[in-house]
Amino acid sequence: MSTLLDNLDLWGLALGNTVRLFVVSGLMALVLGLIVGAMRVSPVPIARAVGTVYVNFVRNTPLTLIFFFFALGFPALKLVDVSYTTLAILALGFYTATYVAETLRSGINTVPVGQAEAARAIGLSFGQVMTLVVLPQAVRSVVPPMMSVLIALLKNTTIAAGFSVIELGAMRANLSERGEPAMVVLLWIAAFFVVMVLLLSWLQRTLETRWKVIR
Repeated sequence: MSTLLDNLDLWGLALGNTVRLFVVSGLMALVLGLIVGAMRVSPVPIARAVGTVYVNFVRNTPLTLIFFFFALGFPALKLVDVSYTTLAILALGFYTATYVAETLRSGINTVPVGQAEAARAIGLSFGQVMTLVVLPQAVRSVVPPMMSVLIALLKNTTIAAGFSVIELGAMRANLSERGEPAMVVLLWIAAFFVVMVLLLSWLQRTLETRWKVIR
């Protein structure tokens, strides 16, 4: 317990950064993934092609390499001076968006084609069909796999530790400098992640129950 209580300042900073990485990059991934997912099922060939290239290229690239691009390549462009934390958020968001897009696409495919055709028959545009008919049903059906994507994102935040971001994944190295036993530190890190994953699992069950009633 002393490993935690004697270093509350560092634990608080690391936990706060982990939550910030997760929340901000998660929101970015959901928004970007929604756009890319819609492009993947768009009737416009160019939109489908762009969405397919983005998903296949980014998803099949190791996340560590994505981090290297943002940490080393982006600053070399000299477009704007941003912190490593911001770059880590961008890397996580762009990478996770591909999984969000594919999860949403799988949900869209579960919606009967006849519903979309009926909506188009009454004069609704593609955007209206997606937002009013297809996506509301698709989102409800992908809650469990989408939560798995977000849990994976939470765990992936530890990669930021290798790029000068102080978060939970960096605590072992930082507390070793203060003489704390590495195994105890790792156990505390695991405990924090277990609690956060349990909270996400609770949110998943809540959404499933609520939306099941709505259906």
